[in-house]
Amino acid sequence: MPFATTLRLAWHVSVRNWVVYRKDFIANISPTLADPALVLASLGVGLSPFIGQIGGHTYAQFLAPGMVATTALFTAFFECSYGFYIRMTFESVFKAMLTTSIGVLDIVVGEFIWLAIRAGLMATGVALVLLVIGLVPNPLGAFFFPVIGALMALPCGAIGLLSSAWVRNINQFQSVYSFLIAPIYYLSGVFFPLSNNSWLGVAVQFSPFYHGVRLLQMSSWGEWNGAEIIFHVAALIVFTFGLGWLALSQVRKKLIL
Repeated sequence: MPFATTLRLAWHVSVRNWVVYRKDFIANISPTLADPALVLASLGVGLSPFIGQIGGHTYAQFLAPGMVATTALFTAFFECSYGFYIRMTFESVFKAMLTTSIGVLDIVVGEFIWLAIRAGLMATGVALVLLVIGLVPNPLGAFFFPVIGALMALPCGAIGLLSSAWVRNINQFQSVYSFLIAPIYYLSGVFFPLSNNSWLGVAVQFSPFYHGVRLLQMSSWGEWNGAEIIFHVAALIVFTFGLGWLALSQVRKKLIL
């Protein structure tokens, strides 16, 4: 199937998701925006006077780019795990789509398009709040937040699709979150700086979330490093295609029995 045709059909999948999403727009965006705000308020504002500065930034400023990353991670994972699983298992949305000219590849690409748009918009919303309260030392860097948020959401979403294809019931997503997503969230440099020479600094290189966090931190703080930017962007692209291909193969097995 020509790539243009795949994109056209995938766009219909994305539009369908938006039509459903906007019906409960406030309810849908509230958890994704509220959680980072609460973390920033409780830890950033509460602990900043006690922690002091990290690399020339207050602790609240250190946390700020991580909150954008958190929004992208949770948007990606929950949309492609619980959301995808419900559409696949309980609502039979994809079974209906497969009776048309839409194929499995179109569905997966459509989910990724929708995910990138949603994560980019959510990152924009968080960025605006951070700018208003003065937690972005490099305001121009906030313009890159939506792009980075969308880019890092793709491999994180692929993890959600993989879990949707592998779990046997919806309750098993709790295990995926507890043993995979939560460690990624807490240990990828959002809450404390990482040393590249430590075992943790090496381990997080295998987490797509970490690479997004570093790009957001460099953008927020204005600490540009060309080689590091290329490395993290390349890592996110490799993770996207690698995990995306694996997710496509597993979802195809799930949808085409």
